[in-house]
Amino acid sequence: MEIPMFIVDAFARSPFEGNPAAVCLLEKPLQEELYQNIASEMNLSETVFIIKLKPTDDFCSGTRFRIRWFTPIHEVELCGHATLASAAVLFYRRENANPVVVFETLSGELRVGQRGESVVMDFPLNKPEVQDQSEYKDLLKAAVGDLPIQDVCLCKNTYNLLVCLADTCDRSIFTSMKPNGDDLLKHETGSKFKGVIVTMKGDPTSQPKYDFVSRYFAPWHGVLEDPVCGSAHTILAPYWYERLGKKKMLAYQCSRRGGELELELRDDGRVDIAGRVVVLLQGTLKL
Repeated sequence: MEIPMFIVDAFARSPFEGNPAAVCLLEKPLQEELYQNIASEMNLSETVFIIKLKPTDDFCSGTRFRIRWFTPIHEVELCGHATLASAAVLFYRRENANPVVVFETLSGELRVGQRGESVVMDFPLNKPEVQDQSEYKDLLKAAVGDLPIQDVCLCKNTYNLLVCLADTCDRSIFTSMKPNGDDLLKHETGSKFKGVIVTMKGDPTSQPKYDFVSRYFAPWHGVLEDPVCGSAHTILAPYWYERLGKKKMLAYQCSRRGGELELELRDDGRVDIAGRVVVLLQGTLKL
């Protein structure tokens, strides 16, 4: 069996930026255990499989496909950067001329199109709920140390905890945080949440002027820090909309690789998440 495979840097303007994803094109579904075996072999934050719905479908002209996302240790219900990477492979490497492609996923239908040099995803909004900080005292200490915290919110839909640092927090300290994955796992089993989003307001004097910045830690998914997490911004977007009163925002995820995301909240309760991509590698997986 030969499977076309691509390594794509999502939310990246240049190679080795953003978040890398492995994208596999499948003519038909695989034996179930192969999905996880391949993802574990790739050992990236996500490996995504684009699967034809019918044998007569064509990656070059089709408008609807099924996709599944896998971390190195398990399948997930939603992944932004690997969805962006999937659409980029269809648009840029299979020259699919449709303005929009639709992916059938565990999170419902996701529509992805093009806008200039960017790929734009139509994602659901996931509004978090404010929590009592004292309930997460040990976990917060493990995640951000003694940095001042403004809000702690929980998104039950996506099993993510959002921690917003005070505006007075030093940006250089924020970007240099190195939480220990074992310490995070020690204070949360994964029953309440499986990822910690740490965010703070952007620096108004910086160029470009980011509305907010973030980092995402997810050892519960086998990934200590996800370089740029699109799905986390379905939580960040409504949170910062309430803080800033802006429907259009420019965000930056401050991992070592870093990545920029353009966000636009819509009146139908969804959010457009746009970013650029770099297709870094193309090859064939032989099984």
